[in-house]
Amino acid sequence: MAGHSNFETNNPLIKWVETRLPIFGLMQSQAMDFPTPKNLNYWWTFGGILTFCLAVQIVVGIVLAMHYTPHVDMAFGSVEHIMRNVNYGWMLRYIHATGGSMFFIAVYIHMFRGMYYGSYKEPRELLWILGVVILLVMMATAFLGYVLPWGQMSFWGAKVITSLFSAVPLVGEDLVVWLWGGFSVDNPTLNRFYSLHYLLPFVLVGVVFLHIWALHVTGNNNPTGISVKSEQDTISFHPYYTMKDAFAMALFVLVFAFFVFYKPNYLGHPINYQEADPLVTPEHIVPEWYFLPFYAILRSIPHKLLGVIAMFASIFVLVILPWLDTSRVRSARYRPIFKQFFWLLVIDCVILGFVGANPPEGTWLLVGQIGTAYYFLHFLVIIPLLGLIETPKPRPTSISQAVLDANKGKGGGADAVPSAQAAE
Repeated sequence: MAGHSNFETNNPLIKWVETRLPIFGLMQSQAMDFPTPKNLNYWWTFGGILTFCLAVQIVVGIVLAMHYTPHVDMAFGSVEHIMRNVNYGWMLRYIHATGGSMFFIAVYIHMFRGMYYGSYKEPRELLWILGVVILLVMMATAFLGYVLPWGQMSFWGAKVITSLFSAVPLVGEDLVVWLWGGFSVDNPTLNRFYSLHYLLPFVLVGVVFLHIWALHVTGNNNPTGISVKSEQDTISFHPYYTMKDAFAMALFVLVFAFFVFYKPNYLGHPINYQEADPLVTPEHIVPEWYFLPFYAILRSIPHKLLGVIAMFASIFVLVILPWLDTSRVRSARYRPIFKQFFWLLVIDCVILGFVGANPPEGTWLLVGQIGTAYYFLHFLVIIPLLGLIETPKPRPTSISQAVLDANKGKGGGADAVPSAQAAE
């Protein structure tokens, strides 16, 4: 699915460029005239919001890098210098730190939306896998960046997480030494993390480009899960969705600004305002909030190696999700049982987040083990079985039919429209 360019211009300079490098025609066909399902709701605006977050993080990060000193004796002081002496440095740092959290909020919503509406199903498997790769690169970038302020939680978080690689058989200890650049978390570690933190956002841009490219090959999914069957099912991306995205982005920026100006440290750890001290271990070491569910999975298994495997498997299972789901119906709107289990998964992930923020002992450990078991049970057992035993509700014959029925006051629900034939 791709837009056809009708680009015309009387500007001689633009026409000269277009005949040699048809970039303006490409922009018009792929960004303005691109045919998009006419029934997309506001959950689809988070793709644009994520692009905005990435751009903000890169621009602000480059400016911060101009004032940061990647040395263990000066890193903490350079961050304080940015906060106190650089013009609007406090705002730049808060935008970058809060922006990381906003980025993950948006990406988690984006991915859960994809799960709910079946956006991982054929022919969008590769599009989904690239999205998971984006999540992995984001997680690596965020972890590396959290170490740079060289506060107490930065230092000990780096020590704990990198030490996990020692569980790898045969090469584990050597791998940790290679990551540290020595026999402890020290200046070589900070320099490596700083270099990689600066590099990975540009890798992320490349993967995002592939993600968007894959999207423009297969086209958007939509709330009905029905494939586009005619031009009547689509509208041009501009001005309809550019305006819709702009409105949603304005609301998102308001929430973003609230945290930057009023609650900049709400999502962080106060102990990170203490300079790193290798001789003083914090009472409770926890990562940033967006890592907590995976951290809970890691700690729910007593065996170190098995815990590491489970943590990485919790992400890898998302890669194979398109093949685990055996249902021929995409959207949860027409899968009542699947919908209930979907919300159980959301609740389970939230609970794992709370578990990860607390010590792995007593009730918290038990809850974490139950939450971890359900997480894998959902993907490896429940999802495949539901596709075999669930009877979906009738689906609309087309996107246009669903929109028309919704406009007639029938709500566009599954019971208000005729049944579709076999799934796309």
